[in-house]
Amino acid sequence: MATDEAPALGPSPAGAGTTAIECDGLVVRYGETTAVNGLSFDARSGEVLALLGPNGAGKTSTVETLEGYRRPAGGRVRVLGLDPTTEHGQLVGRIGVMLQRGGIYPMLSPRRAVELFAAYYPRPQDPVELLDLVGLRSVAATPWRNLSGGEQQRLSLALALVGRPEVVFLDEPTAGVDPEGRLGIREVIAELRGQGVAVLLTTHELAEAERLADRVVIIHHGRAAASGTLAELAAQSGAAATVRFGSASGLDVRSLSATVGVAVTEESAGRYRLDDAGSPQLTAALASWLAERDAPLSDLQTARSLEETYLSIVGSAAAAEPEPEPLGTGRRRGGRP
Repeated sequence: MATDEAPALGPSPAGAGTTAIECDGLVVRYGETTAVNGLSFDARSGEVLALLGPNGAGKTSTVETLEGYRRPAGGRVRVLGLDPTTEHGQLVGRIGVMLQRGGIYPMLSPRRAVELFAAYYPRPQDPVELLDLVGLRSVAATPWRNLSGGEQQRLSLALALVGRPEVVFLDEPTAGVDPEGRLGIREVIAELRGQGVAVLLTTHELAEAERLADRVVIIHHGRAAASGTLAELAAQSGAAATVRFGSASGLDVRSLSATVGVAVTEESAGRYRLDDAGSPQLTAALASWLAERDAPLSDLQTARSLEETYLSIVGSAAAAEPEPEPLGTGRRRGGRP
């Protein structure tokens, strides 16, 4: 999707590493319901931070507060050093917001939509270059209502980027997008990171978060259940690490277990699990055993997946705090806080 001469998407990377988003003890309430309850985290320029959590965890309420569309009941939030509510006018031209769905007039084409949004900014992206970047040049004149779901998502991404933002909020950016489109969106996000843009990503697709995020915050019942890099989260979860790999189905797992010194299980046809943290010695022994039997080795995973870590952490948090959270009245995503 990206062109050889892609346009600059954001600010100079000179500010990379500085704090772009601050969330300190955030509280958000809807009447008697507390959607966010003392949440704290930060995000830096040149970083992709993923907010993960089950429905009703408080992700949307948090993001809407950071965008300036919801006033906090307690705590402190800052985006680029500004209060998103009281200094919203100074902030709005420096951030980009990607909506999960809707928000565009059905008969408006991608070209007209990007041109319209570009007129709101003093130094916008070139609309044609931006449509090329997100792979929409071929449907630039097609009404929004006739675009596929993935094309509508890519248009939402283009509109979030047209003002060269310093902070970008992405809501489910790859939902409904085909594999080629997903790859292009990942490339755009990687370019944003490289140019010093802070990217705050919310998604239910843990595999996407695993590919895209530098750090992750897992929210449960309005609190941060865990945060850190993928390796740090795996350590926090406290569960035993595993090794997984693909090969021919029906391997002699007893012989393999004896060779590598740990239990080996065939979880499904051609998919195996070793209950071990994945030392170099184990990996070498596994490869040697397979080579002796002329068996293939594919998709070797020597660390816990984000999905495993997430389920372990959320499950532990749910056991410690079992009360379900009622839904709130979110601004733009069907009322989910």
